[in-house]
Amino acid sequence: MALDESNKPFEHPVYSVLEQIPGGAIGLTTLDSLLTWGQRNSLWVFPMATSCCGIEFMAAACSRFDMDRIGSIARGTPRQCDVMVIAGTITVKMAPRVKKLWDQMPEPKWAIAMGSCAISGDFYRDIYSVVPGVDVFMPIDVYVPGCPPNPEALLEGMRALQQKIEAQRNGTWVEPVISADSHGLRAPGIPRVGSPSREDSVDEAQLASVQGMGLGGAEKRENE
Repeated sequence: MALDESNKPFEHPVYSVLEQIPGGAIGLTTLDSLLTWGQRNSLWVFPMATSCCGIEFMAAACSRFDMDRIGSIARGTPRQCDVMVIAGTITVKMAPRVKKLWDQMPEPKWAIAMGSCAISGDFYRDIYSVVPGVDVFMPIDVYVPGCPPNPEALLEGMRALQQKIEAQRNGTWVEPVISADSHGLRAPGIPRVGSPSREDSVDEAQLASVQGMGLGGAEKRENE
C-alpha cells in the first residue's frame, strides 16, 4: 500500500536539531501576536517630570527597583516612546509644551498621570498659573495617586497599563479611567482669570497683594 504523502509529517533539518537540544523548545505564533507581546512588555517611557514626583520616577529607574526589568526604559525623545509619564505640577504656560510633546509621540501611545499634582493640581490648584489636572488638555490612561507616589506605585501603574493594552488588543472593552471629581478637587477654590464666575474684587485683591509684597515675601512695602 502506497504511503499517502499528504499525511506525512513535516520535517526540517533546523527543527530536528532544535528538538535535540536539551531544554530547547520550538514555539510557533503569528506575527501580530509577537508584535503585541513586544508592545505590551516593552513600553518605552518619555518622562515629563517637573518636580518631586520626577525624583521618584528616577528612583524607579535605578538599580533598586529597576524599571528596565519589565521592559520599560526611559528615553529622552518623544518620537521613540509610546508612554508619557507626567510627573509633577504642570503650569498653564507649560501645558502647550506638554501637549506638543504628546502630539509628537507615534501611535499607539498612552499617558500616565503620576502624583496628585499631575492628577488634580493638589496644593497648587488654587493658583491662577497651575493646571488643575493634566487631563483637561490631554487624555490619561492610568492615574497613579500619591504625594509623591513611591516607585512601587509607579511600577503598579505600569502593570495596570500593560493589562489595559492586552485587553484592548484582545478586543475586550476597557472602561475609561476617570479622575476623581469631588468638590474642591478639580475646580479651584479661587476662579481663574477669565472665568465667568471670577469677580473683579478677586483681581484687585491679588494685584494689591503682589504689589505690596516686600523682599522675602513676608514684609509689606509701604505705599509709594
